[in-house]
Amino acid sequence: MASPDGRVDLRSDTVTTPTPEMRAAMAAAEVGDDEYGEDPTVNRLESMAAALLGKEAALYVTSGTMANQLALCVLGRPGTEILCGERAHVYRYEHAATARNAGVQLRPIPDPGGTFPAAAVTQAAQDAGHHLPPLSAAAIENPHMPENGHPWPLEAVTAVGAAAAVAGLPVHCDGARIWNAAVALGVSPRELCAPVDTVMFCFSKGLAAPIGSVLCGTRVRIDAARAERRRLGGGWRQAGVVAAAAIVGLETMVERLTDDHARARRLAEALATSWPGSVEPADVTTNIVCAPVERLSTGIVERLAALGIRCGMIDARTVRFVTHKDVDDDDLARTVAALHAISKET
Repeated sequence: MASPDGRVDLRSDTVTTPTPEMRAAMAAAEVGDDEYGEDPTVNRLESMAAALLGKEAALYVTSGTMANQLALCVLGRPGTEILCGERAHVYRYEHAATARNAGVQLRPIPDPGGTFPAAAVTQAAQDAGHHLPPLSAAAIENPHMPENGHPWPLEAVTAVGAAAAVAGLPVHCDGARIWNAAVALGVSPRELCAPVDTVMFCFSKGLAAPIGSVLCGTRVRIDAARAERRRLGGGWRQAGVVAAAAIVGLETMVERLTDDHARARRLAEALATSWPGSVEPADVTTNIVCAPVERLSTGIVERLAALGIRCGMIDARTVRFVTHKDVDDDDLARTVAALHAISKET
């Protein structure tokens, strides 16, 4: 479906608008006070999410950042470190929230290609015996946004989970787009999340719901996260109104993610044709395309915006394009034509 305002918005999949089915479900939602555990639509959503990811319980929250922060509060211990990739969302894009909220600091480790090896977890745990701070947990990001949305293969998640278990560390998965990863890999999200202790995913990205994320884990940890959510002022009241849209997202928006992935690959091919060496199309398997700005035409973001096509920057060096349900084949053709035209002007 094309963007409703006539522009092609590739800044993020968070710009998606709710479907007619979502709007109808929101209008008809049965609601109650979620702080009392009495919203039946929220309760249904949490049960669905937990079952789909193979966890005991789930907690519906306003955002992916809140879900990540709740997980790190529950898993971390003040005065310790939590391992993560050096380009992880929890490290780079959450405003140093972990230090403030959980009283822990993050220890970034190299994540070339979007993952880090199990050996890095083992080595970091051993370092704690040599004057480095003790560790309390590890975190992975699957798929890894800055690396073209690269999904962690199941064997890599399993290996890191096993190494962390030997070291006595629980593992959190920032799975904001875990459904994209599962679809791209051809495995169920339950399998992909089995080696981790907690996992969150967003409804407001590829699943196109207007708001919300969910944190899944053991009942004990989710109960603790619910208490932390209250401390952060994140308690819901009649949240079934928005939870209804999230349910529709789970029921109707997963299979179509393959369309987003195919369009992202075509976009990567267009970038590689116009600016050889800017992107390796074979590395694009989900819905995100990242390219070094120095490999593209000067002012590429502004020049595309002047043509009604929006993209964004994830840092001063990297341009990002994200496909989603509000970008159709006509929008993609328009974007590809604009890229080719700009490349010929330089």
